[in-house]
Amino acid sequence: MIPQTSKRLGILGGGQLGRMSALAAANLGIRTHIYTPESNGPAEQVACKTTIGNYENINKIKMFCDEVDVVSYEFENIPVETIRFIQKHKPVYPDDRLIEITQHRVREKSFLNDIGIPTAKWAEIKSADDIIPALNAIGAREAILKTTRFGYDGKGQLKYKLGDDIYETWAKLGATELICEDIVPFSCEISAIIARDRLGQMAFYGPVQNEHRNHILSRTIVPAQIPERTAAHARKLCELLAEAVDLTGVLALEMFLCPDGRLLANEIAPRTHNSGHWTINACACSQFEQHVRTVCGLPIGVPARHSDAVMLNVLGEDLPYVAPFYEAKNACIHFYGKQESRTGRKMGHVTILKERGQNDTDPATDGIIRKFLGHTGNSG
Repeated sequence: MIPQTSKRLGILGGGQLGRMSALAAANLGIRTHIYTPESNGPAEQVACKTTIGNYENINKIKMFCDEVDVVSYEFENIPVETIRFIQKHKPVYPDDRLIEITQHRVREKSFLNDIGIPTAKWAEIKSADDIIPALNAIGAREAILKTTRFGYDGKGQLKYKLGDDIYETWAKLGATELICEDIVPFSCEISAIIARDRLGQMAFYGPVQNEHRNHILSRTIVPAQIPERTAAHARKLCELLAEAVDLTGVLALEMFLCPDGRLLANEIAPRTHNSGHWTINACACSQFEQHVRTVCGLPIGVPARHSDAVMLNVLGEDLPYVAPFYEAKNACIHFYGKQESRTGRKMGHVTILKERGQNDTDPATDGIIRKFLGHTGNSG
């Protein structure tokens, strides 16, 4: 017997993650209502209804609540006060606790460490004069300084080394507080995605191996080329995190694999994740379907992967190099419907499927991938 499900899903945010969740919801017979400050975004183009309004507009938010059964979100930088207001009227998954943790890097690192998930060494910085003591606290001569809020895709961070002007550095980041993070020598970056439903059942995707260009995800390799014991440990960390936050929904955990085999958590994403887009084509139940299932009261789907994959992000500067994929074997092309293309903007992705355990793609397709990555400066 399938439990009663919410038939009207409200999604805060109108970007590509909301779009792909709305498409997954439609397949399950669930109608989506998008709430976003921007018109004609990727999600609006495929949703049943869209309300345009600021997240602080309580009157519009209340009308939005009246038209849905349950609410979720596609990105984490929504005011916590808005989430808490909505929770007075309709359930929100994941709830305000997780979004509050992930909106602030110091709070996030503290939470991870408190539940036994290791991270790089870090220290809090509240003024320019705290920079040198922070480096001393983590025992480093150079570190990454990051704003504690609203940073993504490399924004709001820079490298600082002893001897640099602390006041100039503080001014460049333009924040009232920072976090100082040790520079971790790592073998590779991996991520994993976990879904958890209202009954506590969980589904796991990954871990996958990620490569970045200018701090933006460029290529995801599925599965990650790491030892099985490391993959099993990554799963345990994700399960630990999901249980600790009493997750209903989907989250991703980004990690560094160190040369000595340690896994250090980097960031939590309290939502579907760019490194999981391959699940649309390589799994019977994608991360987006899991998102819809879990928040709407349906049971977890089976996350089994029927194919290995390579997923390539398509940024604005990559668009002239996409055409060959239309004729490539096992290439699945996804565009997000964004009206304006610009350098560094995520316009879509391409997933190339491979047989399980096959290291290489079709030779012709492999040549297309190499040319695409060669243009980006990441030839693989």
